[in-house]
Amino acid sequence: MERRRLGESGPEVSEIGLGCMGMSGMYGPSDRAESIATIHAALDAGIDLLDTGDFYGMGHNELLISEALRGRPREDYLLSVKFGAQRGPDGAWLGYDASPPAVKNALAHSLTRLGVEHIDIYRPARLDPDVPIEETVGAIGEMVDAGYVRHIGLSEVGAETIRRATAVRPICDVQLEYSLISRGIEQAILPACRELGIGVTAYGVLSRGLISGHFAADRELAGGDFRSRAPRFSQENRDRNLALVDALRGVAERSGVTVAQLAIAWVMSRGRDIVALVGARTRERLAEALGAIEIELGDEDLRALEEAVPAEAVAGERYPAAQMAMLDSES
Repeated sequence: MERRRLGESGPEVSEIGLGCMGMSGMYGPSDRAESIATIHAALDAGIDLLDTGDFYGMGHNELLISEALRGRPREDYLLSVKFGAQRGPDGAWLGYDASPPAVKNALAHSLTRLGVEHIDIYRPARLDPDVPIEETVGAIGEMVDAGYVRHIGLSEVGAETIRRATAVRPICDVQLEYSLISRGIEQAILPACRELGIGVTAYGVLSRGLISGHFAADRELAGGDFRSRAPRFSQENRDRNLALVDALRGVAERSGVTVAQLAIAWVMSRGRDIVALVGARTRERLAEALGAIEIELGDEDLRALEEAVPAEAVAGERYPAAQMAMLDSES
């Protein structure tokens, strides 16, 4: 496992990180024992970046990670935590709160649930439209000064917001959805990050399983599964998007790798300032994802991928309209 630095001001981390959201019900039921075993397997394989959010399962994900990390030396892992998303008891999205008091209150709860004395990278999940980013970053900066946070990150924000945040405190990375079929960051956000010396933590590298090679056209999605409401998984868009996966499968088979491995390797090939988060929920899927680190994509491979999956070929937005409206990165 090679390592990459998250921006000029950030830590060195494994070139692949483990996104833990799916272990807390966002994609339907998950198995607690298998989730913990998967985290253990990731750590044993050299993955040391674990990504979570305090609203994943309303604290469930942080408690799960805490259980999995019990007995592990603190220097063996880095925790990236998002905060600010407000949810009701029924799981409904209520908005975002990234005000200074909310920053500190959420951090206190996360430290307790995770059972640690500091968070390695702390970030608002989205831009709070009612709170200037300078105030949010300033409050996290106070927590850095107090020793409760090591580095400041951002998530799903646009280039202008990134510049404003950087003027207040060093930003180590921005977490953004980035995959073969989600390439909007390439136009303005990724260039801004590179200009400012900020890394990118790419999530959704398999587009929530859509381009994993394992998603069947006739698969039924439970009501509690986020994807049941995601436009790209709707019946009207699913067939078109899975046709892209079929084209991707042809490239993968010629290369002797799986669709998922090829898709992850593509993200990793986009620059050493990018770390790919894989959302494996089982050891089997993790083992497959780890195979991506052995793949080296040459110019011919990249051209084949561009032809198989053109940047604008995907059908449907990343999120339902109400959530898209909350994305500063899409404005």
